[in-house]
Amino acid sequence: MEARRLSFGLSSTLSTSPIQNQKNPIFKIPSFSYTSPNNLTLKGFFLKPHFSFAPKKIFQCTNCLEGIEKESVTVPNNSMSKELRKKKLAVFVSGGGSNFRSIYEATIEGTVHGEVAVLVTNKHDCGGAKYAREQGIPVILFPKATDTSEGLSEEDLVGALRTYNIDFILLAGYLKLIPTELVQAFPRSIFNIHPSLLPAFGGKGYYGMKVHKAVIASGARYSGPTIHYVDEHYDTGRILAQRVVPVLANDTADTLAARVLQEEHKLYVEVAAALCEERIVWRQDGVPLIQSKEDPNHYK
Repeated sequence: MEARRLSFGLSSTLSTSPIQNQKNPIFKIPSFSYTSPNNLTLKGFFLKPHFSFAPKKIFQCTNCLEGIEKESVTVPNNSMSKELRKKKLAVFVSGGGSNFRSIYEATIEGTVHGEVAVLVTNKHDCGGAKYAREQGIPVILFPKATDTSEGLSEEDLVGALRTYNIDFILLAGYLKLIPTELVQAFPRSIFNIHPSLLPAFGGKGYYGMKVHKAVIASGARYSGPTIHYVDEHYDTGRILAQRVVPVLANDTADTLAARVLQEEHKLYVEVAAALCEERIVWRQDGVPLIQSKEDPNHYK
């Protein structure tokens, strides 16, 4: 069964010289403007590299599957032994970025066959953004702040991510709702990690310690992280992976959060590895599963 290839033609795209080796590459300074056919002027805010629009790029998404086998699972036509292209990852953060660090370190060690090409944040001075700059990873500020000229618009963000040839977007503690433009531009390619067993304790307002306090107050005996596909709403996309941890009788929000976070780091690395190795399959009823690397006939 072959994976469906989705191609998105660009009437205008961003092109730039390499900036991977820059020490502190954050997009903040205006360096391009573009006037569309309908006279709409777009401006971007970047550090040293110059961005210009050119009608050349085509973005392709190869992780989306179509068709149904006679059996209950649709399996991609890939061999674990074949040479896979290293996937380009964009990670979104709002805070310390511990999950981002785990994913980045796994790419350096080779556990994840991918590369963190860019980091996106709504807080340019957060811990995750500082760590990214230290590693020479470009940092994009999004969304555009209302009281400043810094940051990108939705349209410019999509263009910038396409410039980096991004395959997957991983939200790692990013506290803003992902805009529809981005969801539509990267179908079945955006993922989020949530610190509870969805669909319980999810939705708008459920983030950070608020989640763990609600779990404890409910009397639930188990919690744990959930990784799910991102749609236009908070925490409602298809669940891809979960990990269960016990809720102890004397737990506080802090102790439960620490236990869940340990599993978050492990789970996100495992999912990132599966994505980069093209091991996501779709059941007949539309449920995504992770194909085992050791046994392709087994699903996690």
